[in-house]
Amino acid sequence: MGILRRNGKSEQTVSISAASQITGIEIHTLRYWEREFSEFLRPLRTSGGQRRYRPEDIQTVFLLKRLLREEMFSIAGALKYLRNLRNRAA
Repeated sequence: MGILRRNGKSEQTVSISAASQITGIEIHTLRYWEREFSEFLRPLRTSGGQRRYRPEDIQTVFLLKRLLREEMFSIAGALKYLRNLRNRAA
């Protein structure tokens, strides 16, 4: 587990392989979801370009997993759901 500093604040982060093990989602799927859901899933990057998943990123992956794999949402449907959820929270 790594610690990255962002705006003077330290955050616990994990690698993409650890995020994959935690969530049960394959690494290539995490990368794909990062592209498809870029407004919601944006793990930090190290200076070397490695992805570092924060706790909120892991929670987003669990939500995506539920929407896409359990509730059978399409990508477009999941995006619409997430946008509505964000708008209600604002």
